Amino acid sequence: MRSSIVLKLFILTTTLCMLILAVIYIGQTYFFKDYYANRKVSDLQAKIEAFQSAYRNTVGHSLATQSLEQDFYRTNNATITVLDHDGNLKDVTDFYLEMRMLKALTKEQEKERIKVPLYQLMSIEEAGSGQSLIATGDQLIITGVKSTSTLIPILVQHPSGELLYANEPLQRKVFKGSEKVEYKEKRKPIASGQSTLTNLFGVVTDIRLPNGGGASDFIYSNKLFLDQINAFQAKLLFDGIQLTDSMLIQDYELNNVKYKLFIQPVHFDNGPTNYIFAMASLQPVDEAVQMVKDYYVYIVLFVIVLVLFASLYYSLQIARPLLRINHTTKKIANLDFSETIPVRSKDEIGDLSRNINQLSATLHSYIGKLQEDIEREKQLETTRKEFISGVSHELKTPLSVMKSCISILKDGVAVHKKDHYFEAMEKEVDKMDHLIVDMLELAKYESGTYRMQMDAFFIDKLIESACDQLAQEIASKQLRLNIQLVPALVVANQHRIEQVITNFMTNAIRYTPENQEIVVSTAEEADQVVVCVENKGARIPEEQLDKVWDRFYRGDTARHRSDGGTGLGLAISKKILELHEANYGVTNTKDGVAFYFSLHKKS
Repeated sequence: MRSSIVLKLFILTTTLCMLILAVIYIGQTYFFKDYYANRKVSDLQAKIEAFQSAYRNTVGHSLATQSLEQDFYRTNNATITVLDHDGNLKDVTDFYLEMRMLKALTKEQEKERIKVPLYQLMSIEEAGSGQSLIATGDQLIITGVKSTSTLIPILVQHPSGELLYANEPLQRKVFKGSEKVEYKEKRKPIASGQSTLTNLFGVVTDIRLPNGGGASDFIYSNKLFLDQINAFQAKLLFDGIQLTDSMLIQDYELNNVKYKLFIQPVHFDNGPTNYIFAMASLQPVDEAVQMVKDYYVYIVLFVIVLVLFASLYYSLQIARPLLRINHTTKKIANLDFSETIPVRSKDEIGDLSRNINQLSATLHSYIGKLQEDIEREKQLETTRKEFISGVSHELKTPLSVMKSCISILKDGVAVHKKDHYFEAMEKEVDKMDHLIVDMLELAKYESGTYRMQMDAFFIDKLIESACDQLAQEIASKQLRLNIQLVPALVVANQHRIEQVITNFMTNAIRYTPENQEIVVSTAEEADQVVVCVENKGARIPEEQLDKVWDRFYRGDTARHRSDGGTGLGLAISKKILELHEANYGVTNTKDGVAFYFSLHKKS
């Protein structure tokens, strides 16, 4: 049984853990890469939206915008920048040249200084090395797209026709790859949209090249990022693409490395549309996934060993309380309630242990009560036999007396004493009547269905009335009655309490020697009144004090029934006081016996 349940739990737990491990492995192998990439894209989307909100607050402040770009790059390992409506880097102040037109047609054209971005033509390394093919004062012919005061360059050539620089993405859009280009020739636009080609002949008046440490150097140094910006600019200028307010996400792959491009239009009221352009490499995702796959063999071996140990420990932990429960319930089945199940958890097993303990305690209690009931029934049977024996004995004497009187009268013997024999028979009949009445009353109280009707009365006046009724019996034995009463209003059944007092007084009169004293007193104790009836002279042996309340008990075996009483008075008093839920008792005093009981005062 023990090995069976542990083995079953071990197999079940191990199988479940292996299934979970297999699901994780399948998910890692087939779904984790896509999940990781999609999660990264979702995170970048949220970060770009946050960047857009921050950028709107920094429009017109190039340094603040560049700071946002740098923070985004450091935080997310993704390059981001802001483009103007023509696809140029916005707020570029350190990588361009200015030129003045030669052969200007108007004075305005002669004064105009045209800015030409250089990041589309040369790398930052070339600019920083001092090997630039362009210098201040050089005359150049630049073919490009005119945008306000900026010329987006496509070709830069010397007046002699030598090609110095070319913007390859735009060059591929504008010129056919197989066509030999005559750079001095002005060409017509060949792409759709409003962008037109312009040939500008001028002299370089100023040139700005990054010298390292600039805010935008991380953009200039990312050639792939700049190539994608140039490609987007070519589509924007010559393909006439229209972007909605939603973010455009594109995939790009180079040398088996995947990238994500994010393009978010930024619209302004009464102003041109800008673009937030970002690029992130998914190579870290691929590297992380591949590393996990390579390391997964070791992880699986370690997890399998861990699963085996964990399953064994879990099985033992679950089985141990079940085995303890089984052991305890076997004892309970054999009516052995000496052992309880320790409750160490707050789960279903803990509830089961607690319920079994409660069941054990309840069964133990009920079995104990059943045993008590059996003992009580045996005692009741014994009492019933004693009662029948006592009744038989008590009735035998008067019946014998009556039978003797009837025989004498029937035989005509002592006719002159006829009245005496009739009086003796009447007296015995009265005693039997009293005995039967007391027996019926005692049976009524012991039935368990009798309910006392309570009322309020003065206990001192009730005692005085009872003493007055027994004055003749007291005087006949020349007894002294000492009454010490305190006026008190109590709650009880007045008639039954009077019966108890009369029984106590009658018992005291019967067992008090002549010329002795009976003391009747009341005393207040908290919310109760204690009534005490003490008779001087006779005492009861200590071992018989508890027996005085039994039926037909007589303290002095030398006394005969001719001394009076049925032997049921104190038993009836006991039942009356128990129905009142009152404290009662009997005790030996210095020179006598005191019977007492207490009643609740009326509040």
